[in-house]
Amino acid sequence: MPDLTPPGRRRRLRRVAAQWPALLLLGVLWVALWGTITWGTFVAGVLLGAVVVAVLPLPPVGVRGTIRPWRAAVLAFRFATDLVVASFQVAWTALRPGPAPRGGVVAVPLRPAPDVFFAMTAELSSLVPGSLVVEADTERCVLYLHVLDLATAGGADGVRQQTLHLEERVLRAFASRPALARAGLLQREAAPATGATVPEEEQP
Repeated sequence: MPDLTPPGRRRRLRRVAAQWPALLLLGVLWVALWGTITWGTFVAGVLLGAVVVAVLPLPPVGVRGTIRPWRAAVLAFRFATDLVVASFQVAWTALRPGPAPRGGVVAVPLRPAPDVFFAMTAELSSLVPGSLVVEADTERCVLYLHVLDLATAGGADGVRQQTLHLEERVLRAFASRPALARAGLLQREAAPATGATVPEEEQP
């Protein structure tokens, strides 16, 4: 039976099919933007991403990644937990008596990684109440976060540690093995096999 699909439509379908990893990432970002972790929200994000890719094609990003379901679930669970905890902290900061909280801008150097994961880390950091990305330096891999209450966040060092843990969970969920090696995370995965132990607070 001859293929009666118009050539333009076939090209769009091939383009959408070829970018399925990006569509899944867009679905995750859509869930993060809504703050509602449901399959319906995820599917809506994937479908919206497919429409955008088909109608407004962009040059390929050139980033190879993979999806690790368990790591992605850990990322989603920890992000949801951070949302709840931070929401209560911000509410208490607004209602508690006493002096106003001391905020500030903290520079957080991130690991060398593709820009798409840098952007995901920045987006997820901004979605957590009490913190906001005010500048993102992709050339030096540095995020500048404005934090509402530095004391509650554990000071500047606490903000950096929390952001690096978030970035690590993003990379372990979606980055390829070469990207993990470039970020220095494969060595940490191999450490327990040699008898070394990884500190509990550093595990995703």
